[in-house]
Amino acid sequence: MKNQDQLTTRREFLKTSAALGTALAAPAILPGNLFAGANRDTLRVGLIGCGGRGTGAAGQALSADKNVVLTALGDAFEERFQPCLSALRKDGVEKGYAERIKVTPANCFVGLDAYQKVIDSGVDVVLLTSPPGFRPVHLAAAVKAGKHIFCEKPVATDAPGVRSVLESAKMAKEKNLSLVAGLCWRYEGARREFYKKIHGGAIGETRVIYATYYTGPVKPMPPASERPADMGDLEWQMRHWYNFVWLSGDGLVEQAVHSVDKISWGMKDQPPLKAVAVGGRQTPNHQGNIYDHIFVAYEYPDDVRAFLGQRQSTNCFSENADYLMGTEGFGKIPSWQNPVIRAKENWRYRGPKTDMYQQEHDELFASIRSGKPMNDGQWMAQSTLMGLMARMAAYTGQEVTWEEMMNSKEQLVPQNLDWKMKLEIAPMAVPGFTKLV
Repeated sequence: MKNQDQLTTRREFLKTSAALGTALAAPAILPGNLFAGANRDTLRVGLIGCGGRGTGAAGQALSADKNVVLTALGDAFEERFQPCLSALRKDGVEKGYAERIKVTPANCFVGLDAYQKVIDSGVDVVLLTSPPGFRPVHLAAAVKAGKHIFCEKPVATDAPGVRSVLESAKMAKEKNLSLVAGLCWRYEGARREFYKKIHGGAIGETRVIYATYYTGPVKPMPPASERPADMGDLEWQMRHWYNFVWLSGDGLVEQAVHSVDKISWGMKDQPPLKAVAVGGRQTPNHQGNIYDHIFVAYEYPDDVRAFLGQRQSTNCFSENADYLMGTEGFGKIPSWQNPVIRAKENWRYRGPKTDMYQQEHDELFASIRSGKPMNDGQWMAQSTLMGLMARMAAYTGQEVTWEEMMNSKEQLVPQNLDWKMKLEIAPMAVPGFTKLV
């Protein structure tokens, strides 16, 4: 990996982050004949990963721009196509984009190489919504082919994958391609205004952030007895991808990365120095190997701390909130409600509500039309790496530094995937015995 040697220190990571930039452009009404400097009114979109999130992203892309058409679908499993198209056509009747769904059977690609076939089908924009373990490879292929990209979170499940994403983000910037992350809270109006005030000193210097992601389980793993006799190891794991670390990254990485990202946002995207964590699994998971709870403490310069509690269990207290404590006040995002600040000047967001999922795509397509590409690559990679840092601190029981995570050689995603391959399920991590590689 080219930038593995270049990005070996926290200072250099910060320097690279500044170079790529992290600002989000405001949406704009722009002429429809500007596309990468060429006259082309119609933007062709390909969807890679046709599950629920992919279907939603495709609908948002079609809603973002009147001259967008959906022309290609790709998924490892053929049965995903029809539910995806049916949902889009039904929603499209209400929202006015049904006639712009131009997918033909010839452009529905199935298999492990479906992503490449979508990219090669003549699309201008790709939506990457497959399981996270595949994200680095899909992103690299899309950038190499010169496509604009919507990239769901998290962007990798191991550090080599994150380094690959950083390289792809750098290449996308050099090619003037737009790259928008699926870390959607950064596109929500109330949160944008809240963090703008926090960064402006509304609570003084931020000293502590505490975030919660306490919720129910996602995609439980069925027992091995339900596995069809003719189903190979790879297919079995991919069909239940959320339960395997190499595919999902763990519950904290795949779901609570949103809270990790808001911590990073609150800290002005400054990477932490190190982290310690505790975690484990209380609910039986049959053959899966992810934890269902992790609590992590991040340490920043000047003894600043950030904490994240994550749990996915039934019949337990639920909360998804953010608490920021500063030298001159307190800020809070109470779950899905409007943020508040209690300080010398009290504040509560009272502006318009933003559909953050739609806003991501509105800004992506506005940036393409304007010829002013946006690139979320650096901070989406950093937030993913912070999630991996928490996972590895919990899995190993060790204090993990930022440099150790950035330079970790643990490669979880198997190479040369094949439906007939033997793919053993890695054992559940055991703190004190599992090693940081």
